[in-house]
Amino acid sequence: MKSKYTILSVAIFALGFLWFTPQVYAQNSTELIMVEQEYCEWCEKWHEEIGGIYDKTAEGKRAPVRHVDIYEDKPADLADVELGRFTPTFILMNEGKEVARLRGYPGDEYFWYLLGQMLDKLPKQAKKPTG
Repeated sequence: MKSKYTILSVAIFALGFLWFTPQVYAQNSTELIMVEQEYCEWCEKWHEEIGGIYDKTAEGKRAPVRHVDIYEDKPADLADVELGRFTPTFILMNEGKEVARLRGYPGDEYFWYLLGQMLDKLPKQAKKPTG
């Protein structure tokens, strides 16, 4: 009987963690929102050229990408953000506020350059003391 309650407790904890984590994550971090839609040629091109490596890059670690379909219900934490009408649109968010926006996908080389300019607009983080 003890193991039945243990499994139930773990399941309830996991569901609670999954429920609250996206809300806290979106409000207390930096992320790159990719507004996209099915059958978007330029969205597909981004996925082919960038999507497979983005999370492994310094930029991807600094601003993880979150995909939002333009035709699905808008996530609650983005209620005040205008997603636009064109896809892809990349919206750099920090602490729940829009910092910068890129409409369209200009190809891999220009994407990295423009993303760098967007990331430069983020507030400077306090440096940790060394030693």
